[in-house]
Amino acid sequence: MDSQLKKGMLEVCVLKVLTKGESYGYKIISDLSPNIEISESTLYPILKRLQSSGCLTVDSREHNGRLRKYYRITELGFERINEFLKDWEQIDKIYKFIAEVNYESI
Repeated sequence: MDSQLKKGMLEVCVLKVLTKGESYGYKIISDLSPNIEISESTLYPILKRLQSSGCLTVDSREHNGRLRKYYRITELGFERINEFLKDWEQIDKIYKFIAEVNYESI
């Protein structure tokens, strides 16, 4: 899969998890794991990019004597999901066009 397309999909998957409410890194990974494999080394740069672009906010709070970062989706994050879904309709149309090729006639 094209790395840019995969990167965009992972970002939207992280945002989707956050539509259910604020969360933290390990929980985001476990919420994604039934659908997509993602490591901490992949997740944290995504969270940083999403925060820098205004798609999420971060709040640090103490949990069991340690600071934990909690991430929350913003309105811009919801807009990013909607943009992705609109783009996906076009990608799906292209996929269906390519998939209907009759390889036996080649």
